[in-house]
Amino acid sequence: MEILFRRTRELERQIDEYLDLVVQGSLVYRSAIEHYLQKRTDDFSERLAELESIESKADELRREIETRLYMETLLPESRGDVLGLLESIDRVLNRCEESLQDFSVEHPEFMAELIEDFHELVVETISCVDHMVMAARSYFRDPKAVRDHIAHARYHEHESDKIGERIRRMVFASKMELAAKLHHRDFAMRIDHIADAAEDVCDRIAIANIKRSL
Repeated sequence: MEILFRRTRELERQIDEYLDLVVQGSLVYRSAIEHYLQKRTDDFSERLAELESIESKADELRREIETRLYMETLLPESRGDVLGLLESIDRVLNRCEESLQDFSVEHPEFMAELIEDFHELVVETISCVDHMVMAARSYFRDPKAVRDHIAHARYHEHESDKIGERIRRMVFASKMELAAKLHHRDFAMRIDHIADAAEDVCDRIAIANIKRSL
């Protein structure tokens, strides 16, 4: 991170730790959804509690980083980009937590024929988040690698969109009650929106990376 920071190693460590928490949160989210699809209620509840703890730690650490950004030696022209990046990454983790809470409260029951599709949707969504994090790390350490990670993230976001559309088409072609159809649609979209948020982060990283090269 020496590209952006002049002296402090503590700030570098904190940003790395924050991104580690985002990765952990995304993996816990994927595990939680898989447990839900397998009807492993207790395991799902444990993962929800774990994600809530991770999100809380990430929020606290993000606030510490933001305070330090104003106190340490970050290049002034980059401070706003880094602050915006951290806030947009935080929204991705928040969406993961909110999605699990929705599952916990609403208890959706999915068509058996769609269980594998929901699994694929989660896999592609979390793959998008993983590459978002790699793009963020590269922004600080290896700007030349940013473009490749963003390309991978966008690919997985596109795949999640395709799976989400496939789920919706299958649902609305079925003979389920309208309320059940809307429930299927809403939960597919809530998962897919996590990938959308991750792609938004990548867009922000791409712009910040271009600005830095000017």
